[in-house]
Amino acid sequence: MNSGTGLLALVVVIAGVIILFKAVRMVPQGYEWTVEAFGRYTHTMSPGLHFLVPVYQGVGRKINMMEQVMDVPSQDVITKDNAVVKVDGVVYFQVLNAAKAAYEVAQLEIAILNLVMTNIRTAIGSMDLDESLSKRDEINTKVLVAVDQATHPWGLKVNRIELKDIAPPRDLIDSMARQMKAEREKRANILEAEGFRQAEILKAEGEKQSTILEAEGRKEAAFREAEARERLAAAEAKATQMVSEAIAQGDVQAINYFIAQKYVEAFKELATSPNQKMILMPMEASGIIGSIAGVAELTREAFAKQEEKKAARGVPPRVGG
Repeated sequence: MNSGTGLLALVVVIAGVIILFKAVRMVPQGYEWTVEAFGRYTHTMSPGLHFLVPVYQGVGRKINMMEQVMDVPSQDVITKDNAVVKVDGVVYFQVLNAAKAAYEVAQLEIAILNLVMTNIRTAIGSMDLDESLSKRDEINTKVLVAVDQATHPWGLKVNRIELKDIAPPRDLIDSMARQMKAEREKRANILEAEGFRQAEILKAEGEKQSTILEAEGRKEAAFREAEARERLAAAEAKATQMVSEAIAQGDVQAINYFIAQKYVEAFKELATSPNQKMILMPMEASGIIGSIAGVAELTREAFAKQEEKKAARGVPPRVGG
């Protein structure tokens, strides 16, 4: 009797422990658990201590509410220009509604993965190879918008989708390298030709400016020379006028000076002529003086005639030198 009572007490204690374990539940931080009553969803438990009715209520699904990272495996994708590339990526998502994530879709992570892979193929398939390699951000945005809209009924928020690698086949990589090299050589040749062209333009511009400045210099020199000749002619005219006035006034020395100066200048030009190597010319001072004296005599006669005319008009005679 005592043994049967002890066994019954043990069974009651074990049953009480089980019932207590089923009735008292503690949800960890970052998770939410769903509660089911005879298999039907009733509510969701947030992090903390909760009490359930044993047998009638039980824990349904344990949902991770933290942001999660999921790798997208590499897959072959055909671009618009029929190039085959290998693409992989990573997805960042977070559950916002535990009940929808638990009961709206089966195998949540597999569903997300397939949806992402399908949209990656769609996005890259609408682009050429060059576009798919250079517009990675555009592909990420396009896939993110499509996947986020598709997973919204599941209580999810897809935060980011990043393509880790887009790898063309080896032969395409080699072709692209050759194309890039040729393009760089082309740009280098264009820049070199442009440099030569610019240099020729600058050289021609410099020669033009030099010619203009040289012409301006010649023009200025010609102007100065003409001005000098004009002044020289004016000076000679003035000197001739002064000599003439001096002769008219009876100054014999003026005409002597004028004739002697012209004589010396003529002899100087003859002596410095490039057509003559040697000049033999007799020159006597008495001859020059005699010539000057003859001219002076003629001048006196002209003065005498002028005096006679003045005397006829009643003008007092002028005493000559």
